[in-house]
Amino acid sequence: MTEQTATSATATTTLLAERSRAALEAFAQEQQAAYDDLRARGLSLDLTRGKPAAAQLDLSDELLTLPRGSKDAHGVDTRNYGGLEGIRELREMFAELLWVDPEEIVAGGNSSLVMMREVLVDLWLHGAVDSERPWGQEEKVTFICPVPGYDRHFTLLSWFGIDMVTVPMNDDGPDVEAVARLVADDPSIKGMWLVPTYANPTGAVTTQEVAARLAAMPTAAPDFKIFWDNAYAFHHLTENEAKSADILSLAAAAGHPHRPIMFASTSKITLAGAGVAFLAGSRDTVRWYVGHLGKGAIGPDKVNQLRHSQFFGSAQGVRDHMLKHRAIIAPKFAEVERILSERLGGLGVATWTTPTGGYFVSLDVLDGSASRVVGLAKAAGIALTPAGSSFPHGDDPRDRNIRLAPTFPPLEQVTEAMEAVATCVLLASAERLLTTA
Repeated sequence: MTEQTATSATATTTLLAERSRAALEAFAQEQQAAYDDLRARGLSLDLTRGKPAAAQLDLSDELLTLPRGSKDAHGVDTRNYGGLEGIRELREMFAELLWVDPEEIVAGGNSSLVMMREVLVDLWLHGAVDSERPWGQEEKVTFICPVPGYDRHFTLLSWFGIDMVTVPMNDDGPDVEAVARLVADDPSIKGMWLVPTYANPTGAVTTQEVAARLAAMPTAAPDFKIFWDNAYAFHHLTENEAKSADILSLAAAAGHPHRPIMFASTSKITLAGAGVAFLAGSRDTVRWYVGHLGKGAIGPDKVNQLRHSQFFGSAQGVRDHMLKHRAIIAPKFAEVERILSERLGGLGVATWTTPTGGYFVSLDVLDGSASRVVGLAKAAGIALTPAGSSFPHGDDPRDRNIRLAPTFPPLEQVTEAMEAVATCVLLASAERLLTTA
């Protein structure tokens, strides 16, 4: 559901690398002048993180007036202790959306990232339901990380001291052949990250076929885990709505029911700082998680869960709500595509993704140029995510990838920022080609 774009608005455009040195020097001078004008404007724009815009948060203002009453649909007083697994009506709602059974899902606090950390801690101290020993007693623990990928996943692994090995993230999901080769013979590889639907940052969608391979592949580690971070499952940008692969059913059918652990949240659906996070897995995995959770918690914020249940009303209510989000952010992604195509298309200096969902655009510039582009942008007042952020330890071996996050600024600022980014890419490209010629 993502397309790497490098087409030109003008078919007769000459590739920058094929121009004479004199023509390239003249082009560089033009871009330097444009960049000097850009710096003189004193801009202050931000495309760093994928945050909802204020207009998106406004869509959920009704939450501030809820809940009506304190008891859920099953008569549970949400003001009191208990119910570690979360209120049933909200679990039923999101079980339908995530293609799992209500007994296979837990509703928690506002952060799925916290749930991921909790799961890693539990695995480290106690092992999984199918582990021979706690992961912390292993000589070495390694995770597979599709790249470009989500920086916070890599930060979490680095914090644990877990080794990371990368595989390419393709349009249909991670390079499953590479994954299968890695896990077949190395028992230290205990898990992998995957944002399966509208991946961060490429917008790729893992197909049912790739998911089936991941669910069924032989692994040297008997307790291999897929951390299935379905953060953008409902965040469609077009009418072509991708359906997440049914990983729990695929894994159960393949004889590995405990392999996937799914995460999701309403952080980019309702209020980013006051949403509800979800964990899903086999029933044994859910019991394992709740059992460890109970050692340090007596219950989640069930009042907030009730307010979300009343706000949505049903699974269809969630889908309808996401259409309102699409109306706000889709024009911003269209503007990113327009400017990149008009300014960079046909020059052979950049490719980028055209996602049909999610929160990001992945931009690849000439090898060795991403850091320069980000530095030029910073000096001109445009904040971009640091080059390499979509790779473990911030190390992009080709120094070419930049993650663009257009959701937060108003549309007019997206236009201004992307025009500036295009100028920085053109200048950095000219510099690079003159240096390497």
